[in-house]
Amino acid sequence: MSELVNAINGVIWSPALIYLCLGVGLYFSLRTRFLQLRHIKEMVRLMFDGKSSDAGVSSFQALAMTLAGRVGTGNIAGVATAITFGGPGALFWMWMVAFLGASSAFVESTLGQIYKEKLDGEYRGGPAFYIEKGLGIKWYAWLFAIATIFACGVLLPGVQANSIASSLQTALAVDPNVTAAGLALLLGFIIFGGVKRIAHFASMVVPFMALGYIIVACVIIALNIGQLPGVILLIWKSAFGFDAGFGAILGLAIMWGVKRGVYSNEAGQGTGPHASSAAAVSHPAKQGLVQAFSVYIDTLFVCSATGFMLLITGLYNVQGPDGAALHTGIAGVAAGPGYVQTAMETMMPGFGNIFVALALFFFAFTTIVAYYYIAETNVAYIGRSLRLPWLKTLLKLAIMAATVYGTVKTADLAWGLGDIGVGLMAWLNIAAILLLQKPALLALRDYEQQKKQGLDPVFHPEKLGIKNADYWSGKRAEHNLEREKEGHEFEPDERSA
Repeated sequence: MSELVNAINGVIWSPALIYLCLGVGLYFSLRTRFLQLRHIKEMVRLMFDGKSSDAGVSSFQALAMTLAGRVGTGNIAGVATAITFGGPGALFWMWMVAFLGASSAFVESTLGQIYKEKLDGEYRGGPAFYIEKGLGIKWYAWLFAIATIFACGVLLPGVQANSIASSLQTALAVDPNVTAAGLALLLGFIIFGGVKRIAHFASMVVPFMALGYIIVACVIIALNIGQLPGVILLIWKSAFGFDAGFGAILGLAIMWGVKRGVYSNEAGQGTGPHASSAAAVSHPAKQGLVQAFSVYIDTLFVCSATGFMLLITGLYNVQGPDGAALHTGIAGVAAGPGYVQTAMETMMPGFGNIFVALALFFFAFTTIVAYYYIAETNVAYIGRSLRLPWLKTLLKLAIMAATVYGTVKTADLAWGLGDIGVGLMAWLNIAAILLLQKPALLALRDYEQQKKQGLDPVFHPEKLGIKNADYWSGKRAEHNLEREKEGHEFEPDERSA
């Protein structure tokens, strides 16, 4: 099984996908005139703007739901794995993926908002929706939906569950079978409560868990602040092959940095648009900018905290492509959360080990919940045609079973299966947003023009020549009915809508 998984990953994660992720991020950065720099202040403001509605959630709740998916085991175990197989330079390439990927995250999340629908009283959207409505290729939309259901409902939850079981066993000697039962019960309670319960759970847990982890990591870095300049130099030199010890693995630094960067922040992967489409906003670009900033939170803040902590303490291993040890700072510990637990335990005896286990539990569990929401959205998309109400129940049982299964399987197999899921979604979604970039770029330009006029931007797709944005036309139709009841006149463009 492991050999088969590795063979499939060799095809999916070929150098073509590595360079595609970086290239598309650079392309969208140029097309948007580096919005990830120009609009940082606006991104922060919009995070706390807007309110939830009966059908949708607030911008902050949507951000929390997205971060629940982005901030997961990749921020702890993923960073450790990237450093092991790519050297310290892998951290730099994770930063590059985050910086360039923020523009990709904007495009995909804005498209999700433009082409979202209202299904069963809730806002739904994502790549399957914008592929069908924007590109008019229904079979491609179905292919993405099926791949995403398979990836998020079956493959990816095992990676998160495996890391939870491993860390709890290391820190508290909890048997993986006990962990599996506890995760299944807690997960069932949340996902059977619907989107509102998921959003409430994410908005309560995610901000505190991310901030708490960053603060503790910063304390460790502060206690070793004298080593920080040397670590930054080591990352820089390793990223470009200038370091004598790690120069031979330059290609691996790029590959592992991009792979783990994409896995962690999910920019361009197609997961972010699902949660962002659930937000109740007046203009699609608003949530697109919020989602662009979420990539920064994930990689530049949380992943960097892990990376600096490991490199400053020296408690990490690096091995070459032939398996030979290039650096051994923590002998006998497999790449993963064990690195971070050992680093924290060394600096904070009696506390660090348990803290990482608890942090990883919250990081990974919220990600499993986010995976369910993503898979459920694609089930809802397919359900528009098939009308099989039992599909959602089947999905709930499947993701609970995948979570239980993931806790008792080896980490290598779990990560390999997760990489297949991420890679498939990335290939399908990146091709889609490249073909369908125009509506997102028009929405950004429209948003910027309205902001210059001192307006709170409102989206009118007909003015921009964007077709099949049915939700936004229907929204104005409902608004016009209310205006008519109140005795107000229609605006010219609203009358035609």
